[in-house]
Amino acid sequence: MVASVQVLRPREVPLGGPRAMTVRRTLPARERSFVGAWCFADHYGPDDVATSGGMDVAPHPHCGLATVSWLFSGEVEHRDSLGTVAVVRPGEVNLMTAGRGISHSEVSTPATSVLHGAQLWVVLPSSAAGAEPRFEHHVPAVVRPAPGVEARVFVGSLWGSSSPVRVETPLLGVEVVLAGAASVAVPVPDGFELGVLVDSGSVRVDGQDVEPAALAVLEAGVTSVVVEAGGEGARVLLLGGEPFREEVVMWWNFIGRSHEEVLAAREEWESGAAGGVAGAFGRVEGYVGPVARIPAPALPGVRLRSRGNRRRGDGSATPVVEAPPLS
Repeated sequence: MVASVQVLRPREVPLGGPRAMTVRRTLPARERSFVGAWCFADHYGPDDVATSGGMDVAPHPHCGLATVSWLFSGEVEHRDSLGTVAVVRPGEVNLMTAGRGISHSEVSTPATSVLHGAQLWVVLPSSAAGAEPRFEHHVPAVVRPAPGVEARVFVGSLWGSSSPVRVETPLLGVEVVLAGAASVAVPVPDGFELGVLVDSGSVRVDGQDVEPAALAVLEAGVTSVVVEAGGEGARVLLLGGEPFREEVVMWWNFIGRSHEEVLAAREEWESGAAGGVAGAFGRVEGYVGPVARIPAPALPGVRLRSRGNRRRGDGSATPVVEAPPLS
């Protein structure tokens, strides 16, 4: 029996500070907050940097989550308050676990002419939300699970390939490139939800047409998913994981378990700037840009509510985000 496929269509959102770039966001959505612990999915490009200005996201904070950066073209320099300076390139993954708190900047390099990629977030379970921050970089090997199909496993394990980057809940992240008219049966790990984020090309997921930049989602219990490319070929990202069952408050760049946690994180970021000290989020050294940091937006005039990926009686999901566009 073919499983039901939920298709989340993207919305355009400005990302970053003064030189904002436009991204296409599918998670979180009104219909759904998470796929596994994947809680945020932005897809951008291909952008001509000469026209768009590229990426220049000034230092900003994170806590309670991990960021996963994956590029299709271009280069992005990452700097963080741990002292990390790393360049992510196509076919490589940067995974930054914020834990109790970190700050970082992201800037496309002068060598970049076309910028194209995905920026993803993972919500951390309460047991790891206060972990020490860390940064990991990995270059996954290419595997060929079917004729005309190449894959790179950047998180988790699939098709005999495993990524060493550390995650706090069972997860899967894979780039799959399909030649024209190629198809592949994706074995879904036991108990995983699976999302298929389409980067390019015409794609069918278990018989359902999925447009570029949209995210097709299958609920836990499906054991195999067939991804098919049209005649021009296609590229997708597989994003999967065990259902995330905790409730969180997700606001701006922070994830907490209560209004008070998020309020404290915001005050810590702002007080560090006002007092001229690094604070709990540390300081990013070496960033040069139009502003020194991105200030936190004002909180809404109501209490932030803790929410999860639960379903209402009409079959829709309760949204988790109460925030202005995230950085």
